[in-house]
Amino acid sequence: METVLGIRANDFCMLATDMTAAQSIIVLKTEEKKIYSVSDKLIMGAIGQQGDAHQFAEYIVKNIQLYKMRNGYELSPNATAHFIRQNLAEYLRSQTPYNVNLLLGGYDPKEGGKLFFMDYLASSKEVKFGCHGYGGMIALSILDRYSRPDLTEQEAYDVLVECVNEIRKRLIINLPNFHVQVVNKDGVKVLPNITPATVGKQRA
Repeated sequence: METVLGIRANDFCMLATDMTAAQSIIVLKTEEKKIYSVSDKLIMGAIGQQGDAHQFAEYIVKNIQLYKMRNGYELSPNATAHFIRQNLAEYLRSQTPYNVNLLLGGYDPKEGGKLFFMDYLASSKEVKFGCHGYGGMIALSILDRYSRPDLTEQEAYDVLVECVNEIRKRLIINLPNFHVQVVNKDGVKVLPNITPATVGKQRA
């Protein structure tokens, strides 16, 4: 039922995740944040089974921070993606695999915005845009239509608003609120949540 969306451009990467926490058919809360700050210029959107997603994301965040403390510098987006994929692959072959799907967004001083698509089967691919979940099936065509390397942050945010609006119209599951973060050369920034009121203003 969860959804994570990601789009990157030359100078940034932007992620949006729904904020719904549900158990079976019961909605527990609509203010759950599913984007994790991995480092100063890395963010990760994680969805899946709630316990698995949160525990695995925290494990990754703490290990990346430990690496920085030990070595004095941060892992690049590419290196972080390889580290995450290696852990997913190892747990996949154990008796306790993690049921978690990820989008890793970052900024590399030499290469600009970076976005990696990863799933519970330990696949990993660098992409221009990506998504997971039922909502992602609806948003994929919109991301494909409007994604460009020269997008501005406001344009990318508007694309995500359009995706969320379409998800609300076409998906039978109610996902009212989406949390949005962007990472660029200045670091990680939290953008206004996409709520029904946001979409209403956008349309007006």
